[in-house]
Amino acid sequence: MMKLILKNEITIAILAAILFIPFLGNVHLFDWDEINFAESAREMIATGNYFSVQIDYATFTEKPPLFFWMQVLSMKIFGINEFAARFPNAVCGIVTLIVLFRIGKKVYNEQLARIWVMVYLGTLLTFFYFKTGIIDPWFNLFIFLAIYYFYRLTNISSNKKTKLAILTGLFLGLAVLTKGPVAILITALCYIVFIIIHKGKFFITWKDFLALFISSFLVCFAWFGIDLIQHGPKFIIEFTQRQLAIFSTSDAGHGQPFFYHWWVLLIGCFPASVFFIRGHVVNNGNAAQRAFKLWMIILFWVTLLLFSIVKTKIIHYSSLCWFPLTFLASLFINEYWEKRIVKIHVGLKILFAVVGLLLATVITALPFVLMAKDKWVHLIDDEFAKGNLQAAVQWYWTDGVGGLLLLLAVIYFLISKKNVLKTQLLFASITICCLLTAVLITPKIEAISQRANIEFFETKQGEDCYVDTYDYKSYAPYFYTKKPPYKNDSTKTVHWMLHEKIDKPVYISAKIQRKAALDTIAQLQFLYEKNGFIFYKRLPEN
Repeated sequence: MMKLILKNEITIAILAAILFIPFLGNVHLFDWDEINFAESAREMIATGNYFSVQIDYATFTEKPPLFFWMQVLSMKIFGINEFAARFPNAVCGIVTLIVLFRIGKKVYNEQLARIWVMVYLGTLLTFFYFKTGIIDPWFNLFIFLAIYYFYRLTNISSNKKTKLAILTGLFLGLAVLTKGPVAILITALCYIVFIIIHKGKFFITWKDFLALFISSFLVCFAWFGIDLIQHGPKFIIEFTQRQLAIFSTSDAGHGQPFFYHWWVLLIGCFPASVFFIRGHVVNNGNAAQRAFKLWMIILFWVTLLLFSIVKTKIIHYSSLCWFPLTFLASLFINEYWEKRIVKIHVGLKILFAVVGLLLATVITALPFVLMAKDKWVHLIDDEFAKGNLQAAVQWYWTDGVGGLLLLLAVIYFLISKKNVLKTQLLFASITICCLLTAVLITPKIEAISQRANIEFFETKQGEDCYVDTYDYKSYAPYFYTKKPPYKNDSTKTVHWMLHEKIDKPVYISAKIQRKAALDTIAQLQFLYEKNGFIFYKRLPEN
């Protein structure tokens, strides 16, 4: 089955396109990141200024522009909408699977290459990633490619090392232009660990290092350098300050314990995360294969430990770990299929059963729980969450059929002795489960969490007015009102809109907990409440 479906790059690309491209526009963009990035791309089109990154028509110094350029190109083709905002990552998904196949085939063999593609497709978080509009899929792919060419550069048997050094620098530069210099930090830390393991041996010459540095510098200079010449150091200073804030503080309320990403990887990358544990100790292979495995182990632990130390913790911050995690899992599966590993350790079986049955049960049971919400919603203390759950969403038991498929596959894997068949069915079931969840469940979750708010903003498109939020942060008022270009005035804050003299209508969105506070403002007219959100209007005084 796997040999037929994942026969070569063409069949892999077709399968990836079928899985990742349909339904991209089936749901509104999610606050914050998806809307934030799509809005920066939209403002490039609205202003015709494709060189400067903006948000609300003010300089946005948190991200470089490469991903926004991809979204701009997509929006030029498909229009300014959700599909266009997410399409670049669908393309990234296609490219990523082809890259994994080619690298797996080059370093190992076709069977390992196919297994790696199967595992990456059949891992929860990796699948959903390519149906989003966030930066990290391309950022991670560029870093991974830089690490791959660095591995080849440090391989004693490698030829054309200057070319490999240039390619390493090229992909590092692209990663920096996508999200920033943390790409260089990760790669440098990996190389330092590699040197330490080899007792101070560098493996590359100063000539190769210089080629790497120059190629990376030229790519970065294509934007950072020109921006520095044109606008001075403002972007670089504020960008650096932002990165330091993420590393040193629990930014934007995303403070989590040290082991947060460890749990994210264990649960979110099931079942690859369980097989990955044993993949560490697979020792078969020639010198080049063992070296690649070492680079993957180093990449995993450097990334995981780095972002465990970082104070701001968001799920996708550890997403670079998914490349080495799925590779090591694939190594284990390959050995398991070849019967060089006779059986799975009882501890891993228990972990597999606990995580797998838990995930499958949650996905299967979710529709039933929400169909019966009237019986338990009164137990929730949070008024906003309670309001969200009042959304008019019709749930059916069939919405959880993906979880049921996963449940059956997990049970079959535990009881069957057919190593190849049960593994293929396991990962195929997760791929189908992810696809069904994206089509059936995600739109309903979006309807519960934010749709009432988005629809309110959409009604203000084309109206000459101010639209903003009160006491919570959102980028939705910019993107979903299609806010036209204007000269950003930092004095026109929400406080100004609520209390000072205004020149055109003001519309305010807030969460229901803020109703008492807003009702005390005499000039505000309460419009309506829906699904935990409240909406107000204020007209200019004559």
